Amino acid sequence: MKVMPDMDARTRRWRAALFLFMLATGVSMASWVARTPAVRDALDVSTGSMGLVLFGLSIGSMAGVLVSGGLVRKRGGRPVIAAGAGLLVAGLLVIAGGAALEVSGGVFGGLALFGAGMGLAEVAFNIEGAAVERTLGRPVLPVLHGCFSLGTVVGALLGMGLTAVRFPVGWHLAAVAVAVAAAAVWTVRAVPAGTGREDAASGGGVAAGGGGLRAQLAVWSDRRLVLIGLIVLAMAFAEGSANDWLPLLMVDGHGTSATAGSLTFMLFAVAMTTGRFAGGPLLVRYGPAAVVRASALVAAVGVALVVFSSSALLAGAAVVLWGLGASLGFPVTVSAAAGEGEGVRDASARVAAVSTAGYAAFLVGPPSLGFLADHVGLRAAMIVVLVLLGGAALITGALRRRTAPPVAEVPSPQSDLV
Repeated sequence: MKVMPDMDARTRRWRAALFLFMLATGVSMASWVARTPAVRDALDVSTGSMGLVLFGLSIGSMAGVLVSGGLVRKRGGRPVIAAGAGLLVAGLLVIAGGAALEVSGGVFGGLALFGAGMGLAEVAFNIEGAAVERTLGRPVLPVLHGCFSLGTVVGALLGMGLTAVRFPVGWHLAAVAVAVAAAAVWTVRAVPAGTGREDAASGGGVAAGGGGLRAQLAVWSDRRLVLIGLIVLAMAFAEGSANDWLPLLMVDGHGTSATAGSLTFMLFAVAMTTGRFAGGPLLVRYGPAAVVRASALVAAVGVALVVFSSSALLAGAAVVLWGLGASLGFPVTVSAAAGEGEGVRDASARVAAVSTAGYAAFLVGPPSLGFLADHVGLRAAMIVVLVLLGGAALITGALRRRTAPPVAEVPSPQSDLV
C-alpha cells in the first residue's frame, strides 16, 4: 500500500474552503425546508400548488446543473463557485421578500435563483472534491457531503427554534443569506484556480472537446457509468424527497405540529450527517458496492415505516433509518464515477455527468411528488421512493472496484493544485 501524502498548507486550505461552503449551503437549504409549512400557510396554497412553487427550485437547479460542468471545463471551478454563491445569496433574499409579502411568484422566483446557485456551485464542488481525493489519496467526498448534512442539522435546529417562537420567515432567511455571503467570500479566495479546466487540458478526454452537448453525452457510452448514474438517481431521489417533503409529510400525513415536523427533519439531517462522517471505515472494509446496497435497503425500511406505520412516533423514529440509508449514496457513487485506476482519461467529465443525473433526481423528482400527493396523499406518494431504492439495491455491483482502491493508488497530477 502506498503511503498517504501529507497535506500541505495550500491543500489544507483548499479542503477547508470546500467544507465551509458545503456547511453554509446545508444551513441555507435546511433553513428553507424547515420553514416550508410556515411559507405554505403564509401563501395560503394547497399541497399541489406548493409543489408548483417548489418547481422554481427545480427549474433553477437544473439550469445551473446542466451548464456547470461545461463552465468548469472552460473556466475552472473557482469562478463557477463564485457565480453560484452570488445566485444562491440573491435567491435567499428574494425568497425572504416573497415570504414576507406573501407573494407566491416571489417565492418561486427566489427559489429559481437559489436553485441555479446551488446547481452551479455543487457540481463544481464535486469536481473539486474528487480532485482533492486524488491529491490526498484518501476519501474526501463523503466528509464533504457530510459537511452539507451537518449544515442541515444546524439549519434545522435554527428553523425549529424560530418556528416555535413564530419568528418571521423573511427575516430568518435574510439573516441566513448574510451568513452564506460571508462564507462564500472566504471560500472563493481559498479555492485554487483551474482545477476542472486543468483536468480537461491535460487529460485530452471528453472535456477537452469543449462543453457542447455531444461532448457532455459522450461519457455515457460507458455502460458502467450508466448504471452508476441510475444508482445515484435513486439515492438522490430518496434524499431529496425528505429534504422537500419531510416536515409536511409529518404534519399532513401523521397529524403532528409544525414544530414536530421540523424536529423530524432535524433527526433525518442528524442521521445523514452521522452516516457520512462515519462511512469512511465501512467503505474501506466492505467496498462501495456492499455499502451502497446495504444503504439502499436500510433507507427502504425507513421509508416503508414512515409510509405504512399508523404511529407518528414510530414514523418519526424511522426517519433515522431513512437518513442513515440515504447518507452515502450520492458521495460514494460520485467518487466511483471519477473512475481512477480504470484508464479513464477525463475524471472531471464523468463526475459532472453523474452529478447532473443525481441533482436531476434530487431537485426535479421530489417536487413532482406534490402532484401525485394531491391524488393519493403524501404518505402513499412516497412508495415511489421505495421502488427506486429497491431498484438501486439490485445494480450496486456497478460500484465494485475492478482494481485496487483508486483513491489510494492514483495521486492527483500536480496540475490539480494550480
